[in-house]
Amino acid sequence: MKIRNAGVIALLSAGALTLSACGGGDEPTEPAAGDTGDTGTSETTDAPEFPEGSTMAELAEAGEITIGTKFDQPLFGLQGPNGVPEGFDVEIGRLIASELGIPEDGINWVETISSNREPFIESGQVDIVVATYTINDARKEIISFAGPYYEAGQSILTLTSTEDIQGPDDLAGKRVCTVSGSTPEQNLLENYPEAEVVAFGAYSDCLDPLRNGQVDAVSTDNVILAGFAADNDDLQVVGEPFTEEPYGIGLAKDDTDFRMWINDVLEQSYEDGTWTEAWEATAGTVLPTPEPPAVDRY
Repeated sequence: MKIRNAGVIALLSAGALTLSACGGGDEPTEPAAGDTGDTGTSETTDAPEFPEGSTMAELAEAGEITIGTKFDQPLFGLQGPNGVPEGFDVEIGRLIASELGIPEDGINWVETISSNREPFIESGQVDIVVATYTINDARKEIISFAGPYYEAGQSILTLTSTEDIQGPDDLAGKRVCTVSGSTPEQNLLENYPEAEVVAFGAYSDCLDPLRNGQVDAVSTDNVILAGFAADNDDLQVVGEPFTEEPYGIGLAKDDTDFRMWINDVLEQSYEDGTWTEAWEATAGTVLPTPEPPAVDRY
C-alpha cells in the first residue's frame, strides 16, 4: 500500500536525470507479506502520535509502508532464502518502519535498481528508498533525501590473480564493468576517459565477464565490492576509495516534515546504539564499524 500527503508529491519530468550508484534486476518484486528476514535490530513501537495530515500519520494509521531496496547487494540488500531482502539498508528501513509503529508484516519490500529509484518515488510506487543510494545535487532536483546514514566510496574489484590494477590510474586501456546510469559509471566516463567502460544492468552481472576475461575490473562503491569479495575467494578489492558516496534515504520531493522526522530517527539510532547494532549484524560481519555520518538537514 502506498500513501502520500495531498499536495506534497511533486511529479516531475520523466526525462529528469537518474544518475545512481548501484543496480539490480529488471522488474520490481514483492515478497509475501508474512515473510520476514528480521535480524532483531529493531522493535515495533506502540501507537506513536504524529501531526495530523503528515506522511508519518498516514503511514502509521495504515500500518503499512512500501520500501524500495536492492535485492542483489551482499551486506546491504540481498534477497534471502525466504524472499525477503537482508542487509544494512534493510535494517535501516526496518528501523524507520518500527518508529512509525508498523510491524514487520506491514513492510512491503520492492526491488529498486539504478534506473528506477527516482521514478518509483515520483510515481508513488514506494514510500521510501533505502538502496545504497548516493545523495547528489542532480537527484535532489527530483526527490528529497534524509541522511546520510553511511559514507561509502568508489573502488575497484579484480580477480585475485590480477596484479597490474591497484587504483583508478591503472584503468587506462582496461575494460571496466559498472552499471548503466550509475554515479560510478558517470565518474569513470568523466574522469578516467582512457578506461573502456562496459555497462550492465546490475553489478552482479559483471562477475562472470570478469572471470572469463571480457572485462578487467569492476568499479562501484567499496562496500558493495567488499560484499562480492567476501562471498567469492577469487575476487579482491584493490586500492583505496577514490570518491565520496554519502548514502541517503530517498523520499518524495518537498516532503520536508517526513525528511526531518527520518533524520531525527537516524540521529536517535546513532545515540542509542541501534545504528551500530544494525551495522554489526549485517555489513559489520565483514567490514569494520565506522562512525555514523552527520545528517544533512538541508
